[in-house]
Amino acid sequence: MAVESEPKTVVTILQHQIANAYVLYLNYKRYHWRVFGPLFRDLHLLFDEHAAAILATIDDLGERVRILGADPVATPQAILDWHTVLAPRVGEHTVRTMIDEALANHRRVIAEMREGIEFAMQRGDPGTADLLTRLVQVHEKQEWFLREVVDRAPDGLIREA
Repeated sequence: MAVESEPKTVVTILQHQIANAYVLYLNYKRYHWRVFGPLFRDLHLLFDEHAAAILATIDDLGERVRILGADPVATPQAILDWHTVLAPRVGEHTVRTMIDEALANHRRVIAEMREGIEFAMQRGDPGTADLLTRLVQVHEKQEWFLREVVDRAPDGLIREA
């Protein structure tokens, strides 16, 4: 079941966000395991905290899909089928490329969730709009933390890509 064949509905928006959340979670675990350098401890812990927060969003999204009468994305193949816009870089990463990738991914998710909020309200679904409003705040906070690391780290502490 590819997302391109599905009409845009509140459920398809939620399914896409579940797929995005799984990819974000896996990316954060990858960053957590691969971070290095002078900010190792701080970023190692931050990436793990962000992973845990993203993992917690999956259950809320999945339960909302069930409330609306559908089955949530729950297998690796289904995640791939939902064509998440988030794609991890391949090859070696610097700490800066990990942070830049996470920032870009959060910005994409925030934009999609905002569109989803509007779509849900237009469809008379304040429950989904409320859920997405709460979850967009998780992403905005994580984006803010990462932006602060990039904007305020002393020169050379986070190497450029």
